[in-house]
Amino acid sequence: MSDEEHHFESKADAGASKTYPQQAGTIRKNGYIVIKGRPCKVVEVSTSKTGKHGHAKCHFVAIDIFNGKKLEDIVPSSHNCDVPHVNRTDYQLIDISEDGFVSLLTENGNTKDDLRLPTDDALLNQVKGGFEEGKDLVLSVMSAMGEEQICAVKDIGIKT
Repeated sequence: MSDEEHHFESKADAGASKTYPQQAGTIRKNGYIVIKGRPCKVVEVSTSKTGKHGHAKCHFVAIDIFNGKKLEDIVPSSHNCDVPHVNRTDYQLIDISEDGFVSLLTENGNTKDDLRLPTDDALLNQVKGGFEEGKDLVLSVMSAMGEEQICAVKDIGIKT
């Protein structure tokens, strides 16, 4: 055939989807849903009865898992909604840089240096204070739809 070499641009992800479909009527409180393109945690669900023209509707009130904003959506209960793949991973804190980035130790021994300090004041003070006191801290990082953010901190003792 041809002797030309084909070059393909490789993408970083393995083609896994950031969301999966789920019927609106099966999404419950404390579950996750995508509203206006943002991953959210459902805080309230109410279902209306079928009306004259068809479908029962689900009214979702949810909070964005990254910025804390309250969002609402109304979807027919028989229709599919996007649900984000939400992962929570623990990393050990190694260092905090002057420009507000943290250096974390992954399970396989590599470092992860692309996360900013949390914007939440209480969490920020807990991370900075614990680090300055020389404590061993484990940070929980929540990731969904290509975004990552530090969401919790655990103290596992003083460095030896």
